[in-house]
Amino acid sequence: MKKSDLKKFKKLLLEKRKVILDEMKDMSTKTSETIRESTGDLSSYSYHMADQGTDAMEREMTFMLSSKSGRFLYHIDEALRRIDSGEYGNCMLCGKPIGHARLEAVPHARFCIECKSAEEGKKSGNKK
Repeated sequence: MKKSDLKKFKKLLLEKRKVILDEMKDMSTKTSETIRESTGDLSSYSYHMADQGTDAMEREMTFMLSSKSGRFLYHIDEALRRIDSGEYGNCMLCGKPIGHARLEAVPHARFCIECKSAEEGKKSGNKK
């Protein structure tokens, strides 16, 4: 892969990394608020069970999204490591180059489209 392409993909990955970190920071801020702070209610009365359930669901959703973002951040960091080590752009299973179009769409891709398709087929239980 050309140095100019590596530089382009590294810039793209760093931009995605920044976006994910900003989103995770926002989620962290939201989850650290108490119920009173988030609603602006300063009364000392208890909340309705439905309100408490909604708040719990929102906290759980935020945790799930944060966890997913953390996994995505890991894959981005691994792609950046592969750029630095000279392994970027080659499939980690078969060693063949990953298509440029695939890297444009999924810059953190570890597998070529054939190996990824085979992996997805195994996950879903399909035998090819």
